[in-house]
Amino acid sequence: MTRGITFSALPGIGNVAAGDDLAGILHTAIAAAGFAPVAGDVLVVAQKIISKAEGRTVDLATVTPSPRALELAAVTRKDAYLVELILSESSEVLRAVPNVLIVRHRLGYVMANAGIDHSNVMSEGGARQVLLLPLDADASAAALRDKLTAALGCKLGVIISDSFGRPWRNGVVNVALGAAGLPALIDRRGEKDLYGRTLEMTQVAFADALAAGAGLAMGEGAEGTPAVLVQGLAWQAPACPAQVLIRPLEEDLFQ
Repeated sequence: MTRGITFSALPGIGNVAAGDDLAGILHTAIAAAGFAPVAGDVLVVAQKIISKAEGRTVDLATVTPSPRALELAAVTRKDAYLVELILSESSEVLRAVPNVLIVRHRLGYVMANAGIDHSNVMSEGGARQVLLLPLDADASAAALRDKLTAALGCKLGVIISDSFGRPWRNGVVNVALGAAGLPALIDRRGEKDLYGRTLEMTQVAFADALAAGAGLAMGEGAEGTPAVLVQGLAWQAPACPAQVLIRPLEEDLFQ
């Protein structure tokens, strides 16, 4: 399906702040790096710069912990102000033990701390700034794609990625929170394998696979390369958003 794929980090993006023209910043970075995107290329963008541009930064000093937050803070040994913010972004608390708070995010992701993070978030004047996930990552991806398509003159796919821990495995890997202009999930059920057997269960998490590859080029620390251009792709499946990657609650075998 796809061969000769390249993952190229875009240099020179710099700090992003609320209200910045992120599409313009990324367009400039693509041009400065000498890339010539074509239809079917995919731009993977770290959630952090999406959230920063959308003004999703919160000062913990503005938060008032609820009794539930105070209770969970005592159990998890986490900051009660942070816990309150986690609860406000979550639909359900799944696990609360010392140093760990796993929730179901309001958008359906099962993750630690509702994805709220303070790494690579600038705080000034004693403020304790943290960053929330986008309000709607698929909508953010679609809006960014529309602007980049207009600027570049070709239809890119866009993925908004974030690093997730995984059940029963150590370490984090990038996954797709939002996607536009590509199939986030490719259903191959009904196709034949190499020996003619019918595929019965195979659904390919295409957007997650691209996000994971892009994560290697982005890095997880101070690299400062929050966007990666993926080239050499080919697919035939219809586009669908990243929301389809979330397994329905009725299919959750571990509740």
